[in-house]
Amino acid sequence: MSDVTQSGRRQRARQELGLDDAQEQYEIERAISKEEERREAKEMRRLEIEDSLSYKACMAINKYMDKYFLDPIIGFILPSLGDFLTSLLVWPFIYVAAFKVRSLPLTLAVIFNVLRDIAIGLIPFWIGDIFDAFNRGYLQNCRLIVGFVEDDQEVIDEVNGKAWWMGVLIVLFCFIIYWLIEFAIWVTTAVSDFISNLF
Repeated sequence: MSDVTQSGRRQRARQELGLDDAQEQYEIERAISKEEERREAKEMRRLEIEDSLSYKACMAINKYMDKYFLDPIIGFILPSLGDFLTSLLVWPFIYVAAFKVRSLPLTLAVIFNVLRDIAIGLIPFWIGDIFDAFNRGYLQNCRLIVGFVEDDQEVIDEVNGKAWWMGVLIVLFCFIIYWLIEFAIWVTTAVSDFISNLF
């Protein structure tokens, strides 16, 4: 059987199966085009997030609160109250995670980092403020958000893999914070009563 006849049969078989070269080439080009569009859309979304006021606020808050240690300093100057005041600065991080990046696992991770930061700051007698200096919750949240925005697969996999545990730990840390507040109220009341009994 000649090569021409064999090639003709192959061509007919490919056409019958819908695998002719023109259609195959078209499908390949279409797939490449779709991938390019997807990549461009992803890049536009990344630039849009990075240009947003909320993302820029996250970067500034991280810089001043953790890199310049304002978070533990405020906690030291205003015990307990300072931790709640500084935790208000986490809202841009939650907003970016939930509404810009649109990732539930990332949002849970950000909320967990905030609650852990609050719990550490509530540890009495300035011990919490010392630990808070090393915790750096804003920096951790910033790293996770930047990882998602820049499509860092290692960070995304890490956060997605721990999503269920983050939900459980959020509930646990809510209870821990509640009991630390109760303890702080009890200590304050006990000290106040002791001082008033002296006079």
